[in-house]
Formats: sequence, C-alpha cells, structure tokens
Amino acid sequence: MARRRATEAKPGDLPRYFVWVRGLEGPEPQKWMAMDFGVDGWKRAQVLAYLELPEEERHLSLSMLARRYPPPRVEAS
Repeated sequence: MARRRATEAKPGDLPRYFVWVRGLEGPEPQKWMAMDFGVDGWKRAQVLAYLELPEEERHLSLSMLARRYPPPRVEAS
C-alpha cells in the first residue's frame, strides 16, 4: 500500500476542538475549527462533550484522539 505524505499545516489551520456528538449508533468523534452551534444554537443539543485541544495534539487523527479521550457515557433513550 502506498504511503501518503502528511500535509504540512500551520498551527492556526488545524481544528481546535475535539467534540463528541450524538450519532445514529452512539457517540461519534469530530474535530471542529470553532465552537459554532449554528443559527439559534441548534447543534448544541447534539454535542455530548468537547475539549479544546493543546496545539501539540491538534494534528492527531480522530481515532487517536478518541482513544485518548473516550466518549462520555450516554443514557439510552
């Protein structure tokens, strides 16, 4: 399998927040540039937890961040 070169990004260009949101099958990890909840904050109810990432962790993959910061426990509804 061919290896891909990681693109060099400036620290300000990387997503700043690691967010757990409600998914169809449970919590799903995402990376966000800003804590923008949309018009009237409609996204707020979907956010289970968030963390502002230190600069040295912003380049990490979602799977790596998900292992480092596990999802919150969510009650079944």
